[in-house]
Amino acid sequence: MKADMKNKILLLTLAAFALALLLWAVHSFVVPLSATLLFAVRWTAIAFLIVYALYKRSLTTWIFAAMVVGAALGHDWPGVAVNLRVLSLVFLRLIKTLIAPLLFATLVSGIASQSNLKKVGRMGIKAIVYFEIITTLALLIGLAAINISQAGVGVHAAPAPEETLPTQKLTLTQVILHIFPENIAKSVAEGQVLEVVVFCILFGIALAMVREERRQPILKFAESLAETMFKFTNLVMYFAPFGVGAAIAYTVGSTGMGVMVNLAKLLLTLLAALLIFIFGVLLPVALLARVPIKKFIAAVTEPVSIAFGTSSSEAALPRAMEAMEAFGVSRQVVAFVMPTGYTFNLDGSTLYLSLAAIFVAQAGGIHLSFGHQVLLMVVLMLTSKGVAGVSRASIVVLLGTIGSFGLPVEPVFILLGVDQIMDMARTSVNVLGNCLATVVVARWEGELQDGQAAAG
Repeated sequence: MKADMKNKILLLTLAAFALALLLWAVHSFVVPLSATLLFAVRWTAIAFLIVYALYKRSLTTWIFAAMVVGAALGHDWPGVAVNLRVLSLVFLRLIKTLIAPLLFATLVSGIASQSNLKKVGRMGIKAIVYFEIITTLALLIGLAAINISQAGVGVHAAPAPEETLPTQKLTLTQVILHIFPENIAKSVAEGQVLEVVVFCILFGIALAMVREERRQPILKFAESLAETMFKFTNLVMYFAPFGVGAAIAYTVGSTGMGVMVNLAKLLLTLLAALLIFIFGVLLPVALLARVPIKKFIAAVTEPVSIAFGTSSSEAALPRAMEAMEAFGVSRQVVAFVMPTGYTFNLDGSTLYLSLAAIFVAQAGGIHLSFGHQVLLMVVLMLTSKGVAGVSRASIVVLLGTIGSFGLPVEPVFILLGVDQIMDMARTSVNVLGNCLATVVVARWEGELQDGQAAAG
């Protein structure tokens, strides 16, 4: 009964929005219509959408509904909409509380749990080298795509104060010193994400070198902290509809409806960049490694579909490991490369972060030199390690990183309006890239059973 009611409300919502769109087209291109009529039909459609969202009980639906409501508020009552910015700032504060503990927990547990790098030696080095080469290519493709499409230009989000912006006056010595923390508490308090990351990496390496009985208590604490922070992230995301709606309302109220065009351009830019990465990087790598393409596609279809549907790489991990072992990769390689890849080989997320970060700069009217863009990408590539398992974790990483570069936060909230679609796409590429990495390392190590893989 409830499902039938939900479907009826969905049909009414779609019909109402179709009518609103038709009337808008007639008003814009044929003959002017009454503003009162357009207003009434528009808000009737929005009312149906709100009711459907309440029935749906889905965060994605709530965020989409909030985005629509925010855009309508900004269009119809710009004076009120501009004052709603405080809700987006509250959401920002909640997100900022996550960043340091989340990075510490994921990086330390990810690195320290890989103490078997000493045992697998050569395979570990090859896997890490492969991961970094591929993620760097993903980063560059994302960087090129957003610089070509200029999807963020025209949003006109408020830039950060001038003194916090990156400048060309930094010397090489200052840049290098800025990487290393002198006081970790100070780095956390000031939001210096790169310094926090460097501390976490060194701490994780040191922990991996400690005796097993000494390492386990801290490692278990880091793993428990990581799981807790993931739950914390989920709780904070329940406030996301209010933050997103307020951010959209503020942006539309102060700049107009053009931001929706920018979001559409950004989504198309990401999809195009991901396709270029798949066919321009992953496919040539597969051909060079003599991977049987048809068999590989058949093997990865299910785990990639799971990742696409859940927007979580880790949801697809068990099935992906089974599929790669059935494909012909030895259990030792699968057990090492696949989990390690979930920490170091986030192709889709890296590409998205490079694209989203420059979108934020463009939206704030801030010009970043090529050198600053590369530095920003390096920081994002480091801070993204280990958080692929959480839906929308990339937003947390992005918010934490751009703050240390003096970029505005409003465009990040705007991104949440289409983040679910982008998350599904980038997560699918994460899983696809890790499956291919497992096969490539297995080929490299002579651990791929060709007869089994080539069959079919």
